[in-house]
Amino acid sequence: MRSVFFVRPEAAELDQRLVGFGAWVGVWLPAAMACGVIACESTEAMGAAHTSAWLRPIFESVLGRLSDPTWELVHHLLRKTGHFVGYGAVCLTFLRGWLLTLARKARLKTWAWHLRSSWLAVLSTFVVASCDEIHQAFVPGRTGTPWDVLLDTCGAVVMCAALWLLFWRKPDEQARARRRLLRRRSQV
Repeated sequence: MRSVFFVRPEAAELDQRLVGFGAWVGVWLPAAMACGVIACESTEAMGAAHTSAWLRPIFESVLGRLSDPTWELVHHLLRKTGHFVGYGAVCLTFLRGWLLTLARKARLKTWAWHLRSSWLAVLSTFVVASCDEIHQAFVPGRTGTPWDVLLDTCGAVVMCAALWLLFWRKPDEQARARRRLLRRRSQV
C-alpha cells in the first residue's frame, strides 16, 4: 500500500488491511508512541537545567567555547526549535491516523478528506501539547506555559501546511501553473 500521505486508499484495500482491533492499533500506534515520547520528555530529567549539562559540551566541541550568555541563548533556541519540530512530527503521526481512519468515508471528496484529517491532527496535537504543559506545571524544575502550547500548535499547523503546499495541491492547479509558465516562455 502506498503512503496515505500521497494516495487515498480504496475502500477494498482498506477492508483487506484494516480488519479487527489489531489493524486499528497499527493505525494509531505511531501516534500513541509519539505521545509516549512527549510524556518521557515532560519529566524533570528533560528540564532546561539537565539538558544544558549534556548539550553544551556537544555544541562547544563543534563551535568552540561559548560564553554563558551566548550558551543560554543557543540553549533556549534549541529547546524551542525542539518544541516546534517535535510537535510537527507528532502532528504527522496524528495526521496519518486520521487519514487512514477517515479514508473509508467515500462521500468525502479528496480535498475535504485532507482538510478534515489535517484539522483533527492539529486539534489532537493541541490537546497533547496542552496536557503536556499542564503536567509540567506540577513537575519540580519544569514550568508549564501556554506559549509553548502555541509554539507546539504552530509546528503542527506548519507541518500540515507544508503537506498541502508540496503534495496536496489539486492537479488542475498544477497543470494551470505549468501552462502559464509555458505561455510566458513562448512570449519571450
